[in-house]
Amino acid sequence: MEISNKSEYALLALIALANSYPSGESMQIKQIAALQNIPNRYLDELLATLRRGGLIKSIRGAKGGYVLAREPDKITVLDTVNCIEGIDTDVSSTDKNTTQKTLEIKVIEETWLEACEAAQGVWQKYTLQDLCERRASRRQMELMYYI
Repeated sequence: MEISNKSEYALLALIALANSYPSGESMQIKQIAALQNIPNRYLDELLATLRRGGLIKSIRGAKGGYVLAREPDKITVLDTVNCIEGIDTDVSSTDKNTTQKTLEIKVIEETWLEACEAAQGVWQKYTLQDLCERRASRRQMELMYYI
């Protein structure tokens, strides 16, 4: 399994917004794009999707921009992936077509569903706050390494 560029960029944008959450300041698209190295136009589309999904809010005006709609510890990686990819969280519902499935196909589908459930379990476990804390921890380790 591999995370898509869309989901990765969305998570990067949300991490940037999570960092500014304690100050209450909004971030503009160009700030996020420059900070996370995401193309402006692509980021604009992603932020619109995240806004429609209820993960972020847009603020109008001279000091406008984007902020998280909830606290960083209330937004999971799974929330983000579901919003961006449109993934159905009910992975247990398999394709109910009427064609006869072989035993091998059923076994393959069962293992694929198990893998999807495991991945979603991990994504549900981690929040934006967790990602920010991991990044801070790794930055600290890098600083210690250079000293």
